[in-house]
Amino acid sequence: MNATPETTRTEFDAAAQTITDRDGVERLRLQYLSRKGLVAGLFDLIKDVASADRKMYGQSLNELKNYITARLETLEKAVGVKVEASRPDLTRPGIRGFTGGLHPLTTVLNEITDIFRGLGFTVETGPEAELINYNFDKLNTPPWHPARDLTDTFYLDTPARDRLLRTETSPVQIRVMESRKPPIRIVAPGRVYRSDKPDATHSPVFMQIEGLFVDKGVTFADLKGTVLAFYQSLYGKHVKTRFRPHFFPFTEPSAEVDVTCIFCGGKGCRICKQSGWLEMGGSGMVDPNVLTGVGIDPEIYTGWAFGLGIERIAILRYGVDDIRLFYENDVRFLGQF
Repeated sequence: MNATPETTRTEFDAAAQTITDRDGVERLRLQYLSRKGLVAGLFDLIKDVASADRKMYGQSLNELKNYITARLETLEKAVGVKVEASRPDLTRPGIRGFTGGLHPLTTVLNEITDIFRGLGFTVETGPEAELINYNFDKLNTPPWHPARDLTDTFYLDTPARDRLLRTETSPVQIRVMESRKPPIRIVAPGRVYRSDKPDATHSPVFMQIEGLFVDKGVTFADLKGTVLAFYQSLYGKHVKTRFRPHFFPFTEPSAEVDVTCIFCGGKGCRICKQSGWLEMGGSGMVDPNVLTGVGIDPEIYTGWAFGLGIERIAILRYGVDDIRLFYENDVRFLGQF
């Protein structure tokens, strides 16, 4: 007789160690306690046991049956607890997942381009690694101009030293005027690079958007009307603009554009330094030398151009006090937008 109560108990204990679910408990119950199970088979062998040993043998079988029954009940409760623990508790508060979003500069840029599209402008882009000819020469910037200095501009180490990281998006305007006949009405957004030491208001990389309108009979009044319409679309109908004389190689005459402070309505506050005005960017009529350089006759066509910083508008909109926050990829900062 191979199977005994002792060996059967040992085998059962080993099998019970592997049970992880209720199906396993039921399989073990059928294997050992069913009518044709292993314990029932041991009871059938009582007739083969010597008469003197039958009583002890029967007692050991009953103890085995009771032991297996108790162990199965314990196993069933244990795996039941595991199953319940693995089930989600639908009464607990949910865990909010992290969802991505647009960068605040992208949001502002999209809004700006949407406004200009509504005014009839198209969006144009160009290379960030630009030729000196397009970045300076064709923009009427003379060789002695300080913007060409190594302290202001990132030059690329090419054999001819004729490439740099563009310092503004104006080269896009030149490329468009070379390849397209007037009327031209475009905006050119993108990253630009200048050799500035990073601080709260300066960054070696930042974003600009520039506009250009070239056609017959274009005047400074057209520039003023377009800029006013843009800032009123951006900040509200109450906003006013003013133009202050300035100098830019690309335009003549040139002007800085200010808008009434959006925080105090022009009354004067800490943000506008009590002036009631916020400086927003440069503008002016396209210099005739620039038009001539791209093959457009300045006796027939005139044009205006403007430029503004995307970060400047984002800082005013979101109350950010350090431009570097836009470029540090800190999720704690970006997650606020």
